[in-house]
Amino acid sequence: MSSIPACPKCASEYAYADGEMYICPECAHEWAKDGSQANTDEQRVVRDAYGNTLVDGDAITVIKDLKVKGSSLVVKVGTKVKNIRIIEGDHDIDCKIDGIGAMQLKSEFVKKA
Repeated sequence: MSSIPACPKCASEYAYADGEMYICPECAHEWAKDGSQANTDEQRVVRDAYGNTLVDGDAITVIKDLKVKGSSLVVKVGTKVKNIRIIEGDHDIDCKIDGIGAMQLKSEFVKKA
């Protein structure tokens, strides 16, 4: 039997230890081994161009033509993207766009669908 606790977010039994943290591979939740929840209580609020709050799993629509860096492809206005993920950084949306592939987008160029 493993001494690693189940994930507190999704109850997965496949969590593993990484340094001073436990990580759940199913929902990507991380928590401290000592049980403190100091940094996980604060969640970043990501808003679209119109001020709507975006969360993981939302569907969005692109409101501006976006050039794909290093390619001649363009993400056209009105392109609908399903099942987004909110991430840290300048480009705060991680998604897959049909015909283009995995991309990161800035929330200022999208609206909630």
